[in-house]
Amino acid sequence: MSGERVPIATYVNMMQLMTQYYMGAKMAEGTDQKIAWVTSGAPVELLYAAGVIPIYPENHAALCGAQKMAVTMCEASEERGYSRDLCSYARTDFGAIFTGTSPVQGLPKPDFLLCCNNICGTVTKWYENLARHFNVPLFFLDAPFVHDKATPEAIDYVQRQMQDLLDGVGKIVGKPIKQDVLQNTLQLAARATVLWGEILEQLAFKPSPMTSFDTFIHIAPIVVMRGTEKCVDYYETLLAEMKDRVAKGIAAVPGEQFRLGWDNLPIWFQMGGLSKKFAQHKACLVAATYAHAWAHPVNAEATDLLREMARVYLTVYINCGLEERVQTLRRTIEQYSLDGFVLHSDRSCKAYSLGQYELARTLRDELDIPILIIEADMNDVRVYAEEQIHARIDAFMEMLASRCTA
Repeated sequence: MSGERVPIATYVNMMQLMTQYYMGAKMAEGTDQKIAWVTSGAPVELLYAAGVIPIYPENHAALCGAQKMAVTMCEASEERGYSRDLCSYARTDFGAIFTGTSPVQGLPKPDFLLCCNNICGTVTKWYENLARHFNVPLFFLDAPFVHDKATPEAIDYVQRQMQDLLDGVGKIVGKPIKQDVLQNTLQLAARATVLWGEILEQLAFKPSPMTSFDTFIHIAPIVVMRGTEKCVDYYETLLAEMKDRVAKGIAAVPGEQFRLGWDNLPIWFQMGGLSKKFAQHKACLVAATYAHAWAHPVNAEATDLLREMARVYLTVYINCGLEERVQTLRRTIEQYSLDGFVLHSDRSCKAYSLGQYELARTLRDELDIPILIIEADMNDVRVYAEEQIHARIDAFMEMLASRCTA
């Protein structure tokens, strides 16, 4: 086995798939094909069942961040009165609209919008502004915060809204959504979710066949194409490759010594830099709450798949109380044999970052897990202090090394 990192072959498939996705959406603009802009936590399966092409401003903003184009767009939004305290995803996409700048030559104009607040509250006002800008209908799906456990009444509430959404989208496309098409789409979505979960489980093996930084890239299809056969086919291929890498002992980080978890959104403009930095210390990030958000356990055999989806969308990690998050991290630490946890305190994502210092205290005090907190932003490079963060990573890894040798 070579000491050099072996690239993930399926990455080429993913790039082709995402290129086709964006090209298809761009070509549909101005035709009878309906296009909807959606939040990342919205039930995209329902749109695919209606034959609607979903477009994700958040996914687009992350792409802008990874291409180091986000600051220019953020500044364009700020010049028009949007505060720097606003989510950098929102500022990036408003800036892309204002300037026409984008890695994919801009997003196609939407025929309507779909917003779900199970990931944050900012999206509500963000999408209200988009609705006014484009003068298009806005569908809003309200997911009550789960303080303890999801009640049957809360699931009923979300399911009724999903049915109303199906009816409303059916009117926009000009025909009701067929039940057999809906069921097939929901089954494909459930299958993709299960496959993504199985892929992430491969990272529990030692050495890990890929890192969480890899999962941040390969997450794209499950976000934007959930409910399609192409998404299922892609993850079947990726899962087969991961199992093959595990069997052959191919390490994502050659000489892996330390296994870490990651909480919160990726820092898109520093993916490569942080990946190399941790790898220098023989540290592999093997679990991330962000990547696992799209592997939320789903019963693909449920008799009422719409209700099952309502439960899943209601109980995502970021929409649950602190105690449930602690239990999730506790299970993650045990399953992936983690030596430490990295918490990204994201200046933009208040919903994700709120309570992280309490999480850190609990993990340290109750589970004796070392914690590194990185204060940054997922898209805005202006609040990233590279030298300081690298120094903190070095100190953290030295402390982990000393624990392991004590």
